[in-house]
Amino acid sequence: MGGKNKQRTKGNVRPSNSGKAAELLAKDKGMVPGFIGFGATQNELAYVPAVQGLEEVDNLVDADFRMVLRKMSKRDATTKLKALQEFATMCKEKDPENVKGVLPYWSRIYCKISLDHDRRIREAIQQAFESLILQVKRNLAPYLKSIMGHWLIAQCDTYGPAASAAKMAFQVAFPPNKQSEAVAFCKEEIMTILFDNIMKETPETLSDPQSVPEEERQSKYLRLVTSSLLAMKKLLDLLPENESKVLKDRLMKALSQSKFWKYCKHKNPQIRSAFFEFIVALCQHLPDLMKSEAVKVCPAVLLSIDDMDPVVCPSVWAATLYVLSCIEDCWTHVNAKKAVLPKLWTVLKEGGQGHAVVIYPSLLPFFSKLPEEIIVPKMEFYTTFFSTCAKGLLSERALMSSSESSAIVVAFIECLRFALRQNLGINEHQQKVQQMLINNQLLPLLHSALKNPKLQNSTFSQLAETLLAWERQANNIGECADAYQRLLPSFWDGLSQLFMSQVESAEVNKNILEGMSSLLIILKNPESAQKHTVKKKEKIRFFDEEGTTSVESNKSNHLEKLTIEPTNVLKSENLGDTSRCVQYGNPTRTVPLENLVSKLSKLCITFIKEQNSEIHLVFLATLVSSFPSRNLFTVLLENNQGKSDTQYEVKTMTSNPAVQFLYQKLFTWLKEDKADFRCLIDMLYSVLHCCEKNEKKEILNQISEMEQGYLISFHLIQKASMDPIKYIAISDWLKGDVFGEKLVQLADELCTMEVTTGSLPRKLDSNSWMLLGFALSKHTNNEFVIAEIYIEKIIDRLHNALSKDLSKDQSKTGVLEPSLSFICDLASNLFCSIKGCLQMSSAEDLLFKIFQLCVQSQEKTHLSDATLHKLKQTWLLGLTSLINQQEGYLRKYGFFHSSATWLKNQVQTSALDVKSLQVLLSCVHTLVDKILKGTQPQSLNNLKILVEGMAPTNSEWENLRQRLFPQWLSKVLLNEQLSLNRDVLFTGSNNCSSDKIPNHLCTTALLCHVVLQIVEDDVFFEKKEIHPVTSTSQIAAEMFYALQWCEEMKDFCSTISKYQELLLDCDMIQRLRKAYSTTCESLFSRSLESGLLWAITTSRYIAETKTDSGCNLKQLYVTMDRFFPLTEANLHTIQNIIPSILQEDKHLLLVQCIAKLSTCKGPEITSIDGGFGSLVIINSYLKQRVDEDNRILDDQLFIDVLNIIMGWRNLEEEIFLFDCALKNPESHLLGINVEIIRFLKLLINYLPISLTNEQWDFIMCSILMWLETFDNTVSIDSKPLMLHFVCQWCGMFSDLSKMFQTLTPEISKALPANLLNEWSNFFVEGAYNQLLPLFLKITAELKETILPTSVNLLTALGEASALIPLKHLLNHNLPAKFIAGQKTNLPDKLQSAMNTLAPLLLSKARTVQITAYQVLYKLMPELPAFDNEHLKSYDDNESDEEPCLSPPAALMSVIRAQEKVLENMFSNIPVGEYTDIEPQSEAYYCILGYLLAWKLLLIFFKASPSELRAIYAPYLRDSKCLHKLIQNLFRLMPENPTLPGQMTDSASKVNRTLFTEKHAILLQETKTLHPEISKLACAVYYSALEDLPATVRLWWNNQDKRVSSTVDKYTSKYISNILSSQEIATVQTSTQIFKSMVVKARPVAREVLATYSVDDIFIELIIQLPTNYPLGSITVESGKRVGVAAQQWRNWMMQLNTFLNLQNGSIMEGLALWKSNVDKRFEGIEECMICFSVIHGSNYSLPRKACRICKKKFHSACLYRWFTSSNKSMCPLCRETFF
Repeated sequence: MGGKNKQRTKGNVRPSNSGKAAELLAKDKGMVPGFIGFGATQNELAYVPAVQGLEEVDNLVDADFRMVLRKMSKRDATTKLKALQEFATMCKEKDPENVKGVLPYWSRIYCKISLDHDRRIREAIQQAFESLILQVKRNLAPYLKSIMGHWLIAQCDTYGPAASAAKMAFQVAFPPNKQSEAVAFCKEEIMTILFDNIMKETPETLSDPQSVPEEERQSKYLRLVTSSLLAMKKLLDLLPENESKVLKDRLMKALSQSKFWKYCKHKNPQIRSAFFEFIVALCQHLPDLMKSEAVKVCPAVLLSIDDMDPVVCPSVWAATLYVLSCIEDCWTHVNAKKAVLPKLWTVLKEGGQGHAVVIYPSLLPFFSKLPEEIIVPKMEFYTTFFSTCAKGLLSERALMSSSESSAIVVAFIECLRFALRQNLGINEHQQKVQQMLINNQLLPLLHSALKNPKLQNSTFSQLAETLLAWERQANNIGECADAYQRLLPSFWDGLSQLFMSQVESAEVNKNILEGMSSLLIILKNPESAQKHTVKKKEKIRFFDEEGTTSVESNKSNHLEKLTIEPTNVLKSENLGDTSRCVQYGNPTRTVPLENLVSKLSKLCITFIKEQNSEIHLVFLATLVSSFPSRNLFTVLLENNQGKSDTQYEVKTMTSNPAVQFLYQKLFTWLKEDKADFRCLIDMLYSVLHCCEKNEKKEILNQISEMEQGYLISFHLIQKASMDPIKYIAISDWLKGDVFGEKLVQLADELCTMEVTTGSLPRKLDSNSWMLLGFALSKHTNNEFVIAEIYIEKIIDRLHNALSKDLSKDQSKTGVLEPSLSFICDLASNLFCSIKGCLQMSSAEDLLFKIFQLCVQSQEKTHLSDATLHKLKQTWLLGLTSLINQQEGYLRKYGFFHSSATWLKNQVQTSALDVKSLQVLLSCVHTLVDKILKGTQPQSLNNLKILVEGMAPTNSEWENLRQRLFPQWLSKVLLNEQLSLNRDVLFTGSNNCSSDKIPNHLCTTALLCHVVLQIVEDDVFFEKKEIHPVTSTSQIAAEMFYALQWCEEMKDFCSTISKYQELLLDCDMIQRLRKAYSTTCESLFSRSLESGLLWAITTSRYIAETKTDSGCNLKQLYVTMDRFFPLTEANLHTIQNIIPSILQEDKHLLLVQCIAKLSTCKGPEITSIDGGFGSLVIINSYLKQRVDEDNRILDDQLFIDVLNIIMGWRNLEEEIFLFDCALKNPESHLLGINVEIIRFLKLLINYLPISLTNEQWDFIMCSILMWLETFDNTVSIDSKPLMLHFVCQWCGMFSDLSKMFQTLTPEISKALPANLLNEWSNFFVEGAYNQLLPLFLKITAELKETILPTSVNLLTALGEASALIPLKHLLNHNLPAKFIAGQKTNLPDKLQSAMNTLAPLLLSKARTVQITAYQVLYKLMPELPAFDNEHLKSYDDNESDEEPCLSPPAALMSVIRAQEKVLENMFSNIPVGEYTDIEPQSEAYYCILGYLLAWKLLLIFFKASPSELRAIYAPYLRDSKCLHKLIQNLFRLMPENPTLPGQMTDSASKVNRTLFTEKHAILLQETKTLHPEISKLACAVYYSALEDLPATVRLWWNNQDKRVSSTVDKYTSKYISNILSSQEIATVQTSTQIFKSMVVKARPVAREVLATYSVDDIFIELIIQLPTNYPLGSITVESGKRVGVAAQQWRNWMMQLNTFLNLQNGSIMEGLALWKSNVDKRFEGIEECMICFSVIHGSNYSLPRKACRICKKKFHSACLYRWFTSSNKSMCPLCRETFF
């Protein structure tokens, strides 16, 4: 009845929410309802009225605010949070008057939401409150009392961001001087709320137990109590003193209740902490109240000092100190010895449990407030106190934290000093206490610190500070002075005994001795310890009658004001900063300290002598270096019977004990190679400290002669570089001759041995290099460390070392790299530290050698990346220093001249590869860039030196061009870019295959980079040109020449392509065009001078700058007379620039050439200035044959030219190469014949209908006679002119073939009547009988490396051969070729053609592969007919196995051969992962042949009838050829076959892909072959799906899940829709008519509807294509049926399903097969009882195998499957034995 989700009925007017209920209530009562809910009273204002019943109320609250305030009352946290954020935003945006209307309802909302459980909401309401305050300001005052209590609580919120937001709102509302007044105004209301929260509220009263979970209720209660206690404290802190006393009675009421005091033991740490904070505030502001409640306060606080909770601990100890200070008789209310002190001992033993930083700074004030009766007996108390502190110091937590251990040590020593101060008397008990504190407490602490290095810093610094204080007291006049004078000797005696025992101990280790030496140093100079001790913490102060004492305090801010008055702390001892009282010459300190050092040193000497102890030696060295004096050396020489080494003995020095110690002890230790060598150096400096000037120099000179002299010198200089005093001690020796010569000798030794032999001179070679580094640097005041003359000598040695040719011996590189690294360090140090060092010639030469190493590639220098990087950094430092040196000083043959000369030699004579050139260009770019950044006059001079040194002379340029490889000439000749009538140089590969770049390219690249960098930086010279001989436009012309050479040569050598890419990447062409406007003039003049490649370069430049108006050709040649008389250069220039010549000039040129042609006779016909040149120009003109309207220009003139040539045939027949041997043809005859063929070819293309019968006869006969001429003589190695002749003939023949094969009726009528018949019946047969064998002959001559000239020849022959008509191909005259064991039904001629042409698909030349494909393409549709003739033999085969037949054996052998190669190639590549095939690689040709073979096979399959397809398909399936094909295709097809450049918002919904576009397999290579394999793979896969759908479907169903999914996704996404649409369209457009069956297509639904009707039978079938067609099975659904039994209907449905899914054909073919099956059923032929079909679903056979018992007939294939699956030979129907 009352279901929650019940549909509301019409007329049900019961409100669905509280808003509507309020609206109804307002209508009934005529008044605005108040809010009635949990915790509300009748006298309070509600949140806000849901609707406004009164006009005046409606004016108070804005509608938007009303909606937001209603959202705030929701229970959902997200809703409330968004409402608060929206409210804050509205407060900022709304008018202040509208905001004020919210105030009457805000207090209730604020008070409730500020206590919300969600901390985000609590933070948000404080932020909203701040926004409200900023708008209403003083208008908040009437509502302040109702808000202030909760506002203070919010400021003490346990969630920091919420508390911060509340404090910020409070500061916005009240300035600091008004805050106390505001709180005082509301103190009664605040106190009421806080008292109720602390004393009355419970979790159940705060929240509704029925709607709020227990955990949330508890959390809210704990938070409220904590905040209220802290708010109490804040209230007391804010109230003025007189106002706080007013609250005394209210507070007394709270303190009188036991619930309040239970908070000190509450289980929640935050409540306990807030409780103690409140106690602190009471002690501060109401001390009298605390004294009156001392009985409760003291136990509550003092008995909680062992509360180790991190939250509570600071508050407990703060409260403890305030209670001790506030309540004088506090100890009478607790039992100190039984209750307080045991807790204290526990805390101290554990080191404060991680709170030492908080607890221990409070120990001294706590210690000072202990009364006399508690600490007696003193000896026992002090022992217990300090021993527990010592145990706590050694606890794990204390040792892990330096701040913890430091706090414990500071407190320990401060309390010990205080205890000593309290017991300075002379009675026996006090003296025992003194001895106990020093010997049993202080010295053991030192012992512990020696064992633990972590304790040493704080312990030693505190001890030094303590001794300073004691010494100051001992030196004062007073009653305490005597006591301190007794204390100090006692301390020093104890310290001496401790140190001596440690040194003598068998367990002594390095750390202890280091600690002892550190302490002695600190005691010698206490100020050094105070510098390292930075006191970051606040101080608390203790006042006595006359002075103060300061100790460290904890971080709690209440303790800043706390003052304690210890009764016995005297003003004379300052426990704080005592450094001002240090007296360094005080004998109280120096005498015992020196005595102790002497004792320790003497003891160390004994251990060194007896035990050879190294740790004692290090300790002794530290002592000697820290306390150097002749007295100490005298002590060390006592009882020494040894004699000094006579090698170093000097009589004048024997009186100095330091020198005696040096000779007798230190030299011996230095020679023994002790572990820590540096400590001996410190000892040596101590010796020098005690010597005179002459003694120092003599000693150091002797040291430099020692075996370890270099090592000692290195350490001496290293120490001196860090200490100016030590540097002064040895400066005279450093600048002396002895040391300088030693360094030169060292440099010579290191460089010679390292660079030449690769052997290391000594163990400490790195120190030796660093010694040289120190020497090559400057010290203070920019002075040299050694004399300048020796610096130059050392640099010379380094320069000589780098000058060695290291590239010849690669094995030394690894050994040499450390040396190079050291030399770099030395050079960097030299360039950086010595100003003007590069004014020395040796330094500049060193820089040049480093530059040479940087410019050379790593393949030559064999340097690592790290070493090369260091060399470059060194070179850049030196270069910067050189450029910035003062006064622009430059040597005449300095760095820049040497670098330019060397760079010129590198690019003109050395063999550089692309990487080497790239490295060189990069370094030169950096060099020029550094020069350009220098000062202007100096930069210009440097640049001129650089460019003049690098630029070649004109003769050098010519020599460089002549050394370029000449193979390009044969290519441009065959491409018809140039015409020649002379021999071309041999085009063999020569050194083209090298990876080195020709010197001309390197030179142009270098100069262009430099010149462009200068020009683009806008550097202007006084003269226009940088170089006096070579102009910048000439350099630019040379670069364009080099780029054109690269363009023509890139097919010969891959290195050239890399070089070209290098220049194109830096946009060289555009930069040159922009920089130089006169380049066109330079190129044109060069073209007229030299022709050849200059002409092609000029033509390309003119064509590319034509749109930019960069070149006015007319201004260059002015008139046509500029080109006459014709020379080879002029001819090449005209031939290439003729497209850009003005039309009237072209016509004038044509007329002039025809006139010249008509007058030529004899030798003039073949000369350049005669017939040959004129015909070249006419051919070039004829290429530009049409005008803007696509009309033929000057056609009669060309007919006249043809007549002139025919006249030559009659008068000058010897110039025609008709029917003659061409073993050594003359070049000028080849040239003129090539031009005649070119002319005839152009004429055929452009003016075929203008030719007469006689002219056509001339052309046809010439073709055959030229073919007879070169048929037996041309080869792959023929000279270029001969190849050009053959290529031009093939082109002409191809054009004729295409013209006759594509004749339109209009053109056919215009041609002579018998021309087509003559061509077809005579000329074609004669041509192809020679052409096809010639192509095969040239193909057989192919070598492993195929040159571009060979490609041109093969392309021309292939294009002509591929046009062979099918009739002539079937009747070819190729030699017979048969393969043993090859099964075939083809005639011999066809089989020979297949065996001859199919293997060409495996060729490594693309043109051969494509030609073979195009010829075989014509044969494929003809081949199935020969298998069809033998089809009946397969049907009559008595074998029970499924019949299968191989497709053409020649093709299958190609496929199998390539399958093995691809299997190895793709062995590690999973199906579906795209493999990018590099064009023209071995893999490319292999895959191309494989795919072309499959393309032909699929064409063959498609041309086969369905019966043959049924027996071909099993062969492809069983041999797994198709299986391997699809796997390979899914490695070759791109992951995304979508064609680029399509608009994303295209109106067409179908994206163009590689599957939607038809891929034409062209013989001519396109600009890029990269996507060809991908396109072909997509085409093959599409054909396989189209022609072999059932076989592919069967393969797909048998694949694993990963492969199946990959194929399915790809096919469904890119192919299925196309094939489905094509299949449906085929049905729609089919002209096939079935008797008794109608077929209709439904394209949108991808369905085909077939309706079959015979007599009274009516059948309707719906064929549905799947979305992943053809991978998914085609489904057949039943439509209407009349007159067919259910069983028969199911059989026919199953038959159609079988026919559609198992036959490799179209839907129409499947329907035809099914109809035939049904028709035969009606004709009386029984069905096979296995497949229930008359016609077999795959091989289309009829049931012929009859059972001898039941006489039922079955298909052979069905029986075979039945017998093999059941393993029985019984009839499926009668179960009798079948055979």
